[in-house]
Amino acid sequence: MSDAFTTRVLNITTGSAETVFDLTRDCEAFLRETAAGRDGLLNVFVPHATAGIAIIETGAGSDDDLLAALHSLLPSDDRWQHRHGSPGHGRDHVLPAFVPPHATLPVLGGRLELGTWQSVCLVDTNSDNPRRQVRLSFLT
Repeated sequence: MSDAFTTRVLNITTGSAETVFDLTRDCEAFLRETAAGRDGLLNVFVPHATAGIAIIETGAGSDDDLLAALHSLLPSDDRWQHRHGSPGHGRDHVLPAFVPPHATLPVLGGRLELGTWQSVCLVDTNSDNPRRQVRLSFLT
């Protein structure tokens, strides 16, 4: 594989509760090893039907606000036709339509170009699956 494209899979344990899991440090560590001062794009992808990637402020309540907003938009009740798993699990399968399973971000000089308060986060509302994979890919 050319050094113009490098990829790595992260194995993340999200636990048994809904979560917004900050991946920013993992992304930065990956770029330190692979980008070597180059410009390019970082693609972050979660290959799961019930999780997404969000660029959001964390630690000041926005992560909890996102989960609360998702509860309002996608209630965990019996309205969903998709019914396997925990009650209300069908909403988890609708989540990626609102929080997509990918994000592509600019990399300049080997560094992730995020705004001051932005973080790269895995959004996981599916308590039935506490283990997730996240693929990081750098394209120069």
